[in-house]
Amino acid sequence: MHTVFGGWKYIFKNIWFLLPFAVVPAVFMALSLDYACIGAVWSDFFAGDPRADFSELFHAWSFLRVDSWLGFLYSLFAIVSVVIFMALLLAFVEKHMRLGKRTLSGIWSQFLSNLPSVIFTVFMYLALYEVWAVVLSALMFAVSEISATATVYIADVLFILVFAFVLIYLATILYLWLPCRQMTGFRFFEALIYSYRLMVGVRGKLLLSFAISEAVIFLVLCACSFLPAPAFFLAGFLVFLLAFLSFCVRMESIYFETDKLDREDLRRHKWEV
Repeated sequence: MHTVFGGWKYIFKNIWFLLPFAVVPAVFMALSLDYACIGAVWSDFFAGDPRADFSELFHAWSFLRVDSWLGFLYSLFAIVSVVIFMALLLAFVEKHMRLGKRTLSGIWSQFLSNLPSVIFTVFMYLALYEVWAVVLSALMFAVSEISATATVYIADVLFILVFAFVLIYLATILYLWLPCRQMTGFRFFEALIYSYRLMVGVRGKLLLSFAISEAVIFLVLCACSFLPAPAFFLAGFLVFLLAFLSFCVRMESIYFETDKLDREDLRRHKWEV
């Protein structure tokens, strides 16, 4: 279970050093959610009407808001802030795990080195998720034409569960590529092949870890969609704050574990800040 929950131990032990990297991305990720569509879809779903238009379903699943210019700006700022702060956070965590130092000195050069790979990774995951949201929304809309409401409910639940598994399975393929590029300097395909080999050995545990995170995010946001908008966005902020930290820290900790690298942060240093 160390692979599944090991990242959380690191997060809570170093929470005050990590939080500044996650606040801005969490704010804009929460604001990128379409509260009106999420509330409408799930309130009807649990009220006995699982049928919704394709546009409502897609906006409820998607992270790209197109309901207004302000919503579009929130989504744009979310992407930019995730790229910048992920590159900074990975540089900070990698330095701490590799050298045992929780200082900011030297992370700027590593940030610049990480930036192209982080941009590629963020856009790959975003594209994967949005395609996933389009296909899932289309299938849920298609089955909504079935007259038997019970059948629609069963189909929707099955689609969500199957597509959730497909999403996290695909997410594992590239998961260790970024820290591999960061620490080895391998070229794109070399890093992909090497990181994939490392990931295969812990894929089951990684899938479980992703599944737990995905389930918590989904349940919290669905439950809070029945609350007033401020409470919903506050819950979204807290969920994405922890999810952002978990995603980045787990990436580094699993890479160190699978590549059998010594972690200096686990040793006590008199000079550690």
